[in-house]
Amino acid sequence: MKKLIRATVVGLAAVLTLSACGGSDSDNPLEGGGASGAITVGGANFPESNLLAEIYAQALEAKDLEVTRKFNIGAREVYYDQVVKGGISVMPEYNGALLTTSVDENSKAATTEEINAELKAKLPPSVEILDSAEAEDKDSVTVNPQTAAKYDLKSIADLKGVAKELVIAGPSEFETRQQGLKGLKEAYGIEFKEFRPFDAGAQSTLVKLLTENKVQAADLFTTDPTIQQNKLVVLEDPENVFSAQNVTPLVHKESVNDTARQALNGVSAKLTTQDLLDMMKRIVIDKDDQEKVAEEWLKKAGLN
Repeated sequence: MKKLIRATVVGLAAVLTLSACGGSDSDNPLEGGGASGAITVGGANFPESNLLAEIYAQALEAKDLEVTRKFNIGAREVYYDQVVKGGISVMPEYNGALLTTSVDENSKAATTEEINAELKAKLPPSVEILDSAEAEDKDSVTVNPQTAAKYDLKSIADLKGVAKELVIAGPSEFETRQQGLKGLKEAYGIEFKEFRPFDAGAQSTLVKLLTENKVQAADLFTTDPTIQQNKLVVLEDPENVFSAQNVTPLVHKESVNDTARQALNGVSAKLTTQDLLDMMKRIVIDKDDQEKVAEEWLKKAGLN
């Protein structure tokens, strides 16, 4: 495998935020997609996104393509425009969240097929989604076991009469997203006593707050292995506020060729939710290196 460029950029979110606040395109270090001829693979500000980005990067390198890595960029509100402009060539996405956050916040699409059809119809002409994986990682309303037992909580709908007694925590953007507090209020008529915002990468902090009962509910990603480890309760979502969230490559069309598309679709064809759970356990609990975890999964899948 050729590992031509290992450029993980920490703290890039600050640079992008500055450029988004009025800088010209020439001021933006991401414009142009990285080194000449290289495919720039981006990762958001949480571990699973960077793991997926590393898998994509190594899959591309296995096809003798030159890759630049730009990880830990920030939330979708920061990186999406960079993909549209070509500053990032490839970004691991979650199709449902991409649709309602950046493309059509009023969309009611719920299934993988419905969501992808809308994305293909509504995305800007400079970008496209490739094949979705079976693997999903959803946002969730997760409560600690004592709260679930006290109020007999199994579904988000069960919060209707008690949410005003509970504190919920999550990524700061969860407060205003349709797949967040805004959608929960519209679909279930619930409002919490308080919302405590954190960075999207603060999953371990959220879990700690839950286990110590400093918050009673949190927006946790469903492939977080510490949910099961700590016997936390993911509430069912009968109104589908959290729609299908398949792992899906978002690409800048002019920055990827057919070989790159085939490599990325190859990852999607093999990646399962159980794979994500297994790999995230290794990274979050066992503290394994993400490059090693990605390399071993690609070898197992026959993709490197």
